Amino acid sequence: MTVEIIKSKALSDVTHGFLGRIGGVSGGIYSGLNCSLGSDDIRDHVIENRRRAVAAIMPGAELARVYQIHSPDVVTVTGPMDQDAPPKADALVTDRPNILLAVQTADCVPVLFADMQAGVVGAAHSGWKGAFTGVNENTIAAMEKLGATRDRIVCAIGPCIAQKSYEIDAGFFARFADAQPENAGFFRDGKAGHYQFDIEGYVASRLAAAGINRIECLGQDTYSQPEKFFSYRRSCHLHEPGYGGQMSLIGIGNS
Repeated sequence: MTVEIIKSKALSDVTHGFLGRIGGVSGGIYSGLNCSLGSDDIRDHVIENRRRAVAAIMPGAELARVYQIHSPDVVTVTGPMDQDAPPKADALVTDRPNILLAVQTADCVPVLFADMQAGVVGAAHSGWKGAFTGVNENTIAAMEKLGATRDRIVCAIGPCIAQKSYEIDAGFFARFADAQPENAGFFRDGKAGHYQFDIEGYVASRLAAAGINRIECLGQDTYSQPEKFFSYRRSCHLHEPGYGGQMSLIGIGNS
């Protein structure tokens, strides 16, 4: 089965793609294009899935990824990376051609960035902790150090858990509302003592506040589309013993 690539119209001039689970070789609960080496999937299957992911977006490119830790930390990529011992961080930027930046998600928010006039791209794994502590703002700052300007940077927010699927407790709500009262607008009432969080909207708002003028939200819910996406929360609710992860990728092709 061919790898399914979800494209952003905002990034139409950029080599990129948000991938789901369609088009891979894994089986069972990891069925499809599972790109998570942290899962209990067969390692050779994950390696093949990653190969297919790269081939689908930028054949022959060097894959650049990080060991994600839900941090605000960003790595600037200048060449090939050690795939078995990547640096710990949650975002990457580069101005080098033929390098494909990748972040992995399973409900968290993948954000792809590009300033094509400067020839600079970025990718961020923006879970609630990373978004709250500034991973997206730090990605923009790292891109600026390579020559990008935030008025030219375009961002696309890929498949992530939707508000209707993301129920959290009162303590979580308080953390956000106490930090900034207007954050309360990204929550609506859930069951007693709980709220539903619009993480996609929250990330978009943070990007806009950081000076990004063009932001596209793809509006794809990972939780409610099991045939298309892996979802950590769905796997937990189904009491599955593990969960897979999908990749989002962006790069600069050789000119």
